[in-house]
Amino acid sequence: MADALELQAGARTVRLTHPDKVYFPERGLTKLDIARYYLAVADGALRALRDRPTTLQRFPEGIAGESFYQKRAPKDLPEWIPTARIGFPSGRHADEMCPTEPAALLWAANRGCLTFHPWPVRREDTDHPDELRIDLDPQPGTGFAEAVSAAGELHGVLTELGLRGWPKTSGGRGLHVFVPITPDWTFVQVRRAAIAIGRELERRRPNEVTTAWWKEERGRRIFVDYNQTARDRTIASAYSVRPFPDAPVSAPLRWEELERVEPADFTVLTMPDRYAELGDVHADMDRQPGDLTAALELAARDEAEHGLGDLPYPPEHPKMPGEPLRVQPSRAAKPAGRRDG
Repeated sequence: MADALELQAGARTVRLTHPDKVYFPERGLTKLDIARYYLAVADGALRALRDRPTTLQRFPEGIAGESFYQKRAPKDLPEWIPTARIGFPSGRHADEMCPTEPAALLWAANRGCLTFHPWPVRREDTDHPDELRIDLDPQPGTGFAEAVSAAGELHGVLTELGLRGWPKTSGGRGLHVFVPITPDWTFVQVRRAAIAIGRELERRRPNEVTTAWWKEERGRRIFVDYNQTARDRTIASAYSVRPFPDAPVSAPLRWEELERVEPADFTVLTMPDRYAELGDVHADMDRQPGDLTAALELAARDEAEHGLGDLPYPPEHPKMPGEPLRVQPSRAAKPAGRRDG
């Protein structure tokens, strides 16, 4: 195999170095295999990434080697890949790449990027999300089947709130449901809506679903990870390759497929055939963005009628107004007992 070769992506030619480098030892998949995979699903993958500030999860030596997240665009970023400045909760900022054409996928793959982590915003307005993302995260003792059950209930909750969700596998055991919205709300408001949706799902399936931030309180339930909507939290994009031995991918699905598929059905080797047959089943996702008004009204009712306010933010996030104590319940200080005598 040559030390480098060139691949055509749209109108551009992208140079791929060390194409025979093995990225997935158990499957024998190489850098070239990953690049060809992204070419096979390029339009769908780009639909999920277009104009979004994107963090690259890179594995320069394959999944057996070290990995890291690259947020800041490198100095040698091609001039044809635009960037956007995003602000972190710390007050710092960074310029992140924003894919706008298929060649950007190959450029990133050449850098060892397996998984793309786009922000839920577009480069024109990085402070107002246009997606509400719901992460259904199986806890110990639960798995994909339980996530599917929770997703079925979630589908109904979203419909009642005038929203449309688009499910996909996480590439692991869980499910992601992306909800396109008009970019009229802040990160704080979108997170508040996600909490309200999670709480409504929890009320309907109390033995199966939880919004408890602390692991010790979750039990054998599906955790609705509302903090994936906090600023600077991202979720693997549709069609992204995940760093597990069988080379699974995050697969967009139709609702009616959920009960008859398994995450293992969708890999670097199998997704190209599915894509060739069905195309991008989420192609229409951005055509009818939803309105968060009803979800935010639900949040307001939860607080007024049930005293359900905010929930803890991630540990790296600065303390927010109205946030409860960010202390694990079992470690919270207990009042001293009365001393007799």
